[in-house]
Amino acid sequence: MLTDIEIARSVKLRNITDVAREIGINDDDLETYGHYMAKVPVRLIDKSKQRGHHLVLVTAISPTKAGNGKTTVSVGLALGMNHIGKPTIVALREPSLGPCFGMKGGAAGGGYAQVLPMDKINLHFTGDFHAITTANNMISALLDNYIHQHEGEGFRLKRKLWRRVVDINDRSLRQVITGLGGPNNGPISETGFDITPASEIMAIMCLATSIDDLHRRIKNILLGFTYDDKPFTVADLGVAGAITVLLKDAFNPNLVQTTEGTPALVHCGPFANIAHGCNSLVATQMGLTLSDYVITEAGFGADLGAEKFYNIKCRKSGLKPDVTVLVVTAQALKMHGGVDYDVIKKPNVEGVRRGLWNLDKHVRNIKRFGQSIVVAFNRYGFDTDEEIAVVRDHCERDLGIGFAVNDAYTQGGAGAASLARLVVDTIEHNPSGPLQYSYADDDTVQHKIEAIAMGTYGAGKVTYDAPAKAMLRRIDAMGVGHYPICIAKTQYSFSTDAKAYGDTDGYDFQVRDIVINSGAEMLVVIAGNILRMPGLPKSPQAQRIDLVGGEIMGLS
Repeated sequence: MLTDIEIARSVKLRNITDVAREIGINDDDLETYGHYMAKVPVRLIDKSKQRGHHLVLVTAISPTKAGNGKTTVSVGLALGMNHIGKPTIVALREPSLGPCFGMKGGAAGGGYAQVLPMDKINLHFTGDFHAITTANNMISALLDNYIHQHEGEGFRLKRKLWRRVVDINDRSLRQVITGLGGPNNGPISETGFDITPASEIMAIMCLATSIDDLHRRIKNILLGFTYDDKPFTVADLGVAGAITVLLKDAFNPNLVQTTEGTPALVHCGPFANIAHGCNSLVATQMGLTLSDYVITEAGFGADLGAEKFYNIKCRKSGLKPDVTVLVVTAQALKMHGGVDYDVIKKPNVEGVRRGLWNLDKHVRNIKRFGQSIVVAFNRYGFDTDEEIAVVRDHCERDLGIGFAVNDAYTQGGAGAASLARLVVDTIEHNPSGPLQYSYADDDTVQHKIEAIAMGTYGAGKVTYDAPAKAMLRRIDAMGVGHYPICIAKTQYSFSTDAKAYGDTDGYDFQVRDIVINSGAEMLVVIAGNILRMPGLPKSPQAQRIDLVGGEIMGLS
């Protein structure tokens, strides 16, 4: 059986200008990066051309460490839509080098349902992540310089909030001391690094509607508080224009293609467990401008990515999915049904049946947003017909929702044709109603947190550590309590315990801290022991990545 990268290498890629012409983009509007990648200017977004076009959100049940193949389903569904004659673009997040060289080895789909060129997309791509990393760390350097240059005038920050980022998993950088070695090296300061997808710059890039909006949001980034408790922002540094300059090219969405030569937009990449987990708004809007259907995804399970897609991205943009596709795998159901991870690939009908509670809970949560749901069973080679039948019967008979098997991994668009027809039929005959948000803008921050923790996750109560209580007071003082919340927690469980795979209703939801993202205009709620800088596993994927005979090996 061919690996993902071997399949990707076997595809004869089309010149990106040919792909662009098919969706009405002229050669002069492209900024090409070689023959197969290009930037598309945001000025081509035209909301008047989006009328009658349809948005489909792909999310999933709670994943396992093996993942659910949500990107593969997203790409596969786009292939299936085009296969049945429905012009479709897929809009995805960019992969992060951290997971690619850590646990995952790649994030461009899989098998015959990939976005290409997968090696470049998984590696440096068009440099967007590097631009975001540089912009974030440029602010850090300029802030430290400002403190150094003005400390003789009595300027100090009572609390510095801004942290550096790097797009690798490096646990040693979570907490560091800077400025050692004497006064010429700047002020001594305790700080740390987050991974680039957790940067507020990443969130701003994903939520900004234009370059002007990007500039406005960068100005508003909160860097810390002075000793008289006044917010200190990028606007106070006077460098918002310089940071915008660093990001101006990266802000344009990236156009690539699928394994079947259809258009794909891949742009920005926040994680859904530590950020809001959606690709950029401008990429989604670009897709809706250029195609009848747009397939997009939200990271990890529906309790994280989909909830934030609705409550943050849709709330701020006016977007509304016509249908939500919920990805299910037998191995995830088994794990949530109490089957040990080491044996979840073995046939176990009863394990699948016991895990259906996880599917049911995600279905209930999605329906609360007013969404119509289609379940996509992402088939793996070791799944049995009996296991699939259990899930199909439960969806169609017990839940009354559509069900289809996705075989795009092995068959490309033809393998997702039945899923595509079900999605189109649902949009035409049973589309989603108006979005019903989990909370109102003017609800208290505590009410918003409880609405998600207790209403979506099933927590019994919410408790706040001292740092979180202090930030609640600052939020009130700053008047930013109207921002939506973005909860950072483990993706593997409805609880804050990554190892709690069963039904966890009634647990204590611990809020450790709250981060004010005044540029992204959201409040990041840090729950449980979640880390915004992951570590590497005992055997990282980097040990299997190599360059052999001029060809990259080990990306998957």
